[in-house]
Amino acid sequence: MSPATFIDALQHELQLTQYGQYPTELYDPIRYIMSLGGKRLRPLLTLMAAHLFTDDWKKTVRPALAVEVFHNFTLMHDDIMDRAPLRRGQPTVHEKWNDNIAILSGDVMLVKAYELLLDADADKLKQAMARFTRTAAEVCEGQQMDMNFETRWDVTEAEYIDMIRLKTSVLLGYALELGGLLGGADKETTDLLYAAGVNIGIGFQLKDDLLDVYGDPAKFGKQVGGDIIANKKTFLLIEALEQATGSRKDELTGWLTQTSFDKAEKVRAVTTIYDQLGIRQITEARINDYFGRGFANFDQIQADPDRKEFLLQFTRQLAERES
Repeated sequence: MSPATFIDALQHELQLTQYGQYPTELYDPIRYIMSLGGKRLRPLLTLMAAHLFTDDWKKTVRPALAVEVFHNFTLMHDDIMDRAPLRRGQPTVHEKWNDNIAILSGDVMLVKAYELLLDADADKLKQAMARFTRTAAEVCEGQQMDMNFETRWDVTEAEYIDMIRLKTSVLLGYALELGGLLGGADKETTDLLYAAGVNIGIGFQLKDDLLDVYGDPAKFGKQVGGDIIANKKTFLLIEALEQATGSRKDELTGWLTQTSFDKAEKVRAVTTIYDQLGIRQITEARINDYFGRGFANFDQIQADPDRKEFLLQFTRQLAERES
């Protein structure tokens, strides 16, 4: 078994999945965003988690796709709120069509996610639906918190961690939990899978924050320093605002309040402040802490050692990524 086996199963089902035909303006954007690719990380984790406990993991492909369709629905709506022009190097749905179409097409994607979940075994469907519904609401809560943070300068580390837990990590947790549930694992095990996904998801987001400042532009795939230019409340900035004092605090605040500046100069200056405060090392310690918690959760799971190692290797590769 290799990741390609799971990817092929997902791609085959994606090609077979129908969203609707008319009006075309409603359904073409769904086909468009789903065709833009992406890592398909969440449904892959669902299939691998199911494979820990059953040979019949293919029956979980459509429920796994529910997680992917929901994820892309959130991206479609997030892009509107962020006024993002590009998604995976291509025009976003609201740019290619318009805001109203993107909103309505996203709504249909949420409905489609529930439809795909209906393929779960009948004896597990109620639990799968209940947990999905709670997770979907939490993702919205996290997005609202992120938007609230845009106008605040007193965001704490604890608040930020809670925001990324809700906005990004709980869906990773649910993806693993769903796979375990549909594969026949008991509640103690699905709880461990969920905790592993949440902890590793927080680690992923913190690493994204770090790579935005310290990543290799050739590997990172987007502009290094973009968060600094936009004054985005990342873990690094929140930590720097908490740690900085005196003239260093004044300099950092000065860069944050300037409305006209040279982008490259600002990135260099703020990165230098981060270096002086040891922010990179603090962030790396938090990343390692959350990854460590996630792998400790995995260690407690009782499953076939070879299948478990397969999932662990896949997750470790994701944790070590530089893009």
